[in-house]
Amino acid sequence: MQLNLKNPLVFFDLETTGINIVKDRIVEISFVKVYPNGKEESKTRRINPEMPIPPESTAIHGITDEDVKDCPTFKEIAKSLATQIEGCDLAGYNSNRFDIPLLAEEFLRAGVDIDLNKRKFVDVQTIFHKMEQRTLSAAYKFYCDKSLENAHTAEADTMATYEVLKAQLDRYPDLQNDINFLSQYSSYTNNVDFAGRMVYNDKGEEVINFGKYKGRLVEEVLKNDPGYYSWIMNGDFPLNTKKILTEIKLRGFNSK
Repeated sequence: MQLNLKNPLVFFDLETTGINIVKDRIVEISFVKVYPNGKEESKTRRINPEMPIPPESTAIHGITDEDVKDCPTFKEIAKSLATQIEGCDLAGYNSNRFDIPLLAEEFLRAGVDIDLNKRKFVDVQTIFHKMEQRTLSAAYKFYCDKSLENAHTAEADTMATYEVLKAQLDRYPDLQNDINFLSQYSSYTNNVDFAGRMVYNDKGEEVINFGKYKGRLVEEVLKNDPGYYSWIMNGDFPLNTKKILTEIKLRGFNSK
């Protein structure tokens, strides 16, 4: 089934130094850009993470320090990458919880202003888990009746994710071939920041989603506990979380 698109949809996958979105870095990014007319463009790039790649990560994706020592840094490709995904919606496998938050962190570290919050996100893993409860290799076998060769390479995982979504649309009549629907369906939470440290309540208000203030309105916490903002800004939190919290804090000042 060809995807029903209003905007180009970029399927992407990251290979990284680890799974900490604050501390870890991208070592490879691969994407398939699908246009509303069905045209497809694909690209894979190795990236120098400017930090050692742990052996346990190399054991998964096969990329070593030697492989990326002469590759560009993310900062060097950030502007061109931002241009390539400008105006596109994004899709991936476990992307809402990992790939998108980490990609947002890399853009912020590189000083490239790209507003990912305006995009629609389709997480194929979430659709899969809601429907069948399995892994990417199993999903590929289940939906496409093919074995996933070279699993845990960004290119293979990206293409498999694209094929799985199309097969999911063929299999499930209840799934609408519409990116707005798929984005909402594949989201477990209504996050304010990509890491989910803040979420929207049923009134559309930002609330804290962790720690002692969980469930409290962000604006109330910032007002009643002035030290909370400094604690977040000086703590080991994602740059995206700090950016959004700052915007809420400034909004409070401007409303006075």
